[in-house]
Amino acid sequence: MSKKNKQSDYLQKLSASQNFITSGKLLHRIVNLSSITRQDTVIEIGTGKGHLTRALCQKCGFLYSIEIDRKLYQHAKERLAGCQNLKLIQGDFLDYQLPTGTDYKVFANIPYFITTQIIRKLTETACPPADLWLIVEKGAAKRFTGRPRETTQSLLLKTGWDMKILYHFQKNDFHPMPSVNSVLLHLSRKQKPDLARKDLPEFRQFITHSMKYGLYGRRSLLTKKQVGTALRLANLPPLKPGGETLYIQWLCLFQCYRKMK
Repeated sequence: MSKKNKQSDYLQKLSASQNFITSGKLLHRIVNLSSITRQDTVIEIGTGKGHLTRALCQKCGFLYSIEIDRKLYQHAKERLAGCQNLKLIQGDFLDYQLPTGTDYKVFANIPYFITTQIIRKLTETACPPADLWLIVEKGAAKRFTGRPRETTQSLLLKTGWDMKILYHFQKNDFHPMPSVNSVLLHLSRKQKPDLARKDLPEFRQFITHSMKYGLYGRRSLLTKKQVGTALRLANLPPLKPGGETLYIQWLCLFQCYRKMK
């Protein structure tokens, strides 16, 4: 596939993945669930038709809104001409240069098919936002928050972020109506991360290996005795065969593994 065709396919998928909220009452309700104030700089991913953009402008100090679709961008530019604390940007958010050396927050109704890429960009940058409020597919939100079971992605995110689903939408809250359930997911950056950025690759390797071979056993990185002792000394519950391993247990056992190497 040529570069031009790939771009066209990408834009078509983005368009198909866009579901807009137009109810002013609902938009103000969800924006008011955030901690955004007039002192905050906010980034919106996907201006769309500008309904959420206007609600954010009324709440924050300054808003940067990025829209890839040229027609939607032009429409929003006319529709939101009176918003003095808004800068509209035409382009792909995945190529957008995030701020450095300044505090900012993110609130967005994002295209569902690039949810993972967006969250990875925002949480793995050298200067991440203080808070994210993202309207995402419910199944994706559960995976990111480790429900019903932790994943490599959820465990890595939890080292630096507290996560919570703040709002459950009805399908008919959107136009066009999506085929999946949607939620408002809040990610709040921890003041002190549980692991340093330089330790995350090793933590990822530990998780990947342990999920494949088990936390203890013949090919595991720890022995059963080491696992039991580490959890007991940390006043954590023991692992249950076939049961869920909690994030705090994963963190404890990783720290044990590093000491045992």
